[in-house]
Amino acid sequence: MTKTKGVRWNLRKLMATQDMFQTTELVPLLAERGVHLSREQVYQLVTQPPQRLSMDTLAALCDILACTPNDLIEVVEVRQQVAKPTATGETAVAAPPTRRTQLRRSEGL
Repeated sequence: MTKTKGVRWNLRKLMATQDMFQTTELVPLLAERGVHLSREQVYQLVTQPPQRLSMDTLAALCDILACTPNDLIEVVEVRQQVAKPTATGETAVAAPPTRRTQLRRSEGL
């Protein structure tokens, strides 16, 4: 197994600590801070780790949730299978775990 680094996105968990359970609750709070995102964009922001995140959005989220960027973004170790030759000489590579599987494992589910 090889070790690489990944990111755990804790936005949903931090929202829950503030009794925010609907992604749409963030839309007006972000807008008050000058970040105008659609309901769909906010839903994706909450449910999936963003590939890109503006500093304005990050600052607004930290202000809304009274947290730091380190609370939102956690660097974690991700283990990946290394290709191994089979008896026939072919290289078999196990499919990498899906993001959902990785999250469930990391949350102990």
